[in-house]
Amino acid sequence: MNYDKDSRPNGVDTITGEVLAEAMPWIKNITGKTIVIKYGGSAMVDEQLRAEVMADIVLLKIIGVNPVIVHGGGLAISEAMKRFDMPVKFIDGQRVTTDAAMKVVRSVLAGQVNQELVEAMNEHGRVAVGLSGADGATIIAEQASEQLGRVGRVVRINSQLLEDLVSANYIPVLASVGIGEEPGNGFFNVNADVVAGHVAAAIGAHKVFFLTDVDGLYRDFDDKSTLISRISLDEVREMVDKKQVSTGMIPKLRSCIRALDAGVHRAHILNGTTPHALLLEMLTDKGVGTMIVPPDGDAAFDSTREGSFASKLV
Repeated sequence: MNYDKDSRPNGVDTITGEVLAEAMPWIKNITGKTIVIKYGGSAMVDEQLRAEVMADIVLLKIIGVNPVIVHGGGLAISEAMKRFDMPVKFIDGQRVTTDAAMKVVRSVLAGQVNQELVEAMNEHGRVAVGLSGADGATIIAEQASEQLGRVGRVVRINSQLLEDLVSANYIPVLASVGIGEEPGNGFFNVNADVVAGHVAAAIGAHKVFFLTDVDGLYRDFDDKSTLISRISLDEVREMVDKKQVSTGMIPKLRSCIRALDAGVHRAHILNGTTPHALLLEMLTDKGVGTMIVPPDGDAAFDSTREGSFASKLV
């Protein structure tokens, strides 16, 4: 026999119940819809954080969300290159990628990082499928500049493989390795932030999320009281045009602009090291991080119910 005082020494936690009840309208809105999550930063490097984020993504799948994951792996690539005594060089924040370095990039992104994420997610069932942009020619890329070597610019996303996996109730985990348009063009190292924006646009995602190492977008990064919780697409364009943001944030913001211009309804920038950041942003009234909205704001909020069960909801 178990007494309540032993199993719940502080009584029933009504706050937990209130949080779950608060989540219901948000779950109703998001169930049946596809989201793109760009995963990176410290949350990907730390094994415990990685396991927690992957578990949260599986939870989203359980409640009816269709996540598509896009990832890079810059730190792991640098570490591997150093092990092979290969020079690590950046120009304007982009990694110079020689032919030899490209082999390392492919091995690390598609072989190591991708499979670590798939393994962590599949601790909860047979739900994740790992692939690179070369699979199904999902990411078609071209050389961005001769100076950067095998760094690629996205030409287009062939979304069929991703859509087929989502339709089959799998979670695609996509490494940001592109392939050339013509046979023999080879592989390209593509910025994962950029890929996420292109993927979200190509598959008609409802939302796109960027998990990073900061709490969101700041008006003044040195003043932590200027964290922006909500900002319009036009304001983001102005900040990028006037170079009012850090170099590392620019690819994320440009990808947000691309996605929203293509009809994606929301873009979010979150701190991936905040416990359960995805759940807090998606399923609570207050949320966390920075949300970017189209110029018409709430008028563009998509209330369409997608999926056989979701369509029955009001």
